[in-house]
Amino acid sequence: MLQKLEKYRKRNQIDFLAERSALLILDMQKYFLDERSHACVPSALSIVPKIKKLADTFHDMNLPVFFTRHINIKENAKMMASWWEELLTEKNDLSEIISELEMKNSMIIKKTQYDGFYQTRLESILKEKKINQLVITGVMTHLCCETTARSAFVRGFTVFFPIDGTATYNENFHWGTLLNLSHGFAVPVLANDLQNKLKAFKNGQ
Repeated sequence: MLQKLEKYRKRNQIDFLAERSALLILDMQKYFLDERSHACVPSALSIVPKIKKLADTFHDMNLPVFFTRHINIKENAKMMASWWEELLTEKNDLSEIISELEMKNSMIIKKTQYDGFYQTRLESILKEKKINQLVITGVMTHLCCETTARSAFVRGFTVFFPIDGTATYNENFHWGTLLNLSHGFAVPVLANDLQNKLKAFKNGQ
């Protein structure tokens, strides 16, 4: 899949700079990963180990890790309510982030729309920390992950998008996002390749 994307990707060289990067983990909530939920994304279970390894490495290197938690009330849902006909409220236990991912020493960003930057402090925190590269993982590839990647790009952040670090309902949605982002918004990568670059930086290579 990564090879197929190469012909769509802009051919300029963009280096991953670990010391200027942060990891963003979008909406890894029970609502999208628990089989009890009608919104469960079955393929999302397969990305949990990859995200966990990235998060552990970022933590070990004292690099920022952000989780988003999608929460709505009637007043802020806007089109989310009319489009999906349901609100994911904070009182719903399915709104909690899955226990498999360690949130200690991470920052939690509550969001109300697909875009992780929309009416949140994410951009200001990243700038305070002098971060200009963002690794985007989580669910869903074609909704919150793609929207947030585009939003990060227009705000001046270099986006690295692990193609095996996001998940959605079917391959068409996933592939469509990868094509679009690779052409104009983000660098497609494999989670393990990023992992190796982080380790190389840590070891001074």
